[in-house]
Amino acid sequence: MNCCKKLIITLFTAALVTASSAAQTEFSRGIEQQSFIPKGQWVAGFSASFSQTNMNNYQFLIIEGISGDNYGMKVSPMACYIFKDNMGVGGRFAYSRSRTKMDNVSIVLDSETDYSLENFYNISQKYSTMAVFRNYMSIGNTKRFGLFAELQLEYGYGESKLTNGKGRDFTGTYRRDYSFDIGLAPGIIMFLSNYSAIELNVGVLGFGYNHSKMTTDRIYISDLKSRNANFHINIFSISFGVAFYL
Repeated sequence: MNCCKKLIITLFTAALVTASSAAQTEFSRGIEQQSFIPKGQWVAGFSASFSQTNMNNYQFLIIEGISGDNYGMKVSPMACYIFKDNMGVGGRFAYSRSRTKMDNVSIVLDSETDYSLENFYNISQKYSTMAVFRNYMSIGNTKRFGLFAELQLEYGYGESKLTNGKGRDFTGTYRRDYSFDIGLAPGIIMFLSNYSAIELNVGVLGFGYNHSKMTTDRIYISDLKSRNANFHINIFSISFGVAFYL
């Protein structure tokens, strides 16, 4: 009986030792990471966009008599240093400006109900700075195409002015916006030569905090605070630009 107990204890101890050794064995998926962007390179990029619209008595569904114009523009330079193969840190600056001027807009719900807006004017601008961390990965064995994940930490400040009406009906609001955002923006990169490439990325994950202070007619003061989180593709954050790897 004692021999059986000793045998069982010996087998149990051997099993524990084998399991412990297996747990300490390093697990590898066999994924080989190539040096897509080598250590020591500088990355300098730039993206820009501009749009303009002119409308004269334009109609769309229940909106009639739209007359006015608007434009929007944005520029965003970026610099990044590759401190380790396929990994880099850097910063991005962005400036955007937009203006909307509507001489007349009418919303017609039925023959007896309609609303009109005249002499509407809105102009806004925003400055933002962003710290970024990038991790690159090549697609297969090619050195021309690759993917990257960009972690973004952004602070922004914006101003806007909105006016409506004329004469005694004139009213205006001045607004200041402060924002803080953390986001993840994966993208794809294609090299045109050894030193130049085009990039496309889109935000898929983000957390944000916004604080707005508004003054209407220099009398009424109000605050608006909001927090948000998104876990979906944000089509409004799609960015296309050119980068140089030096």
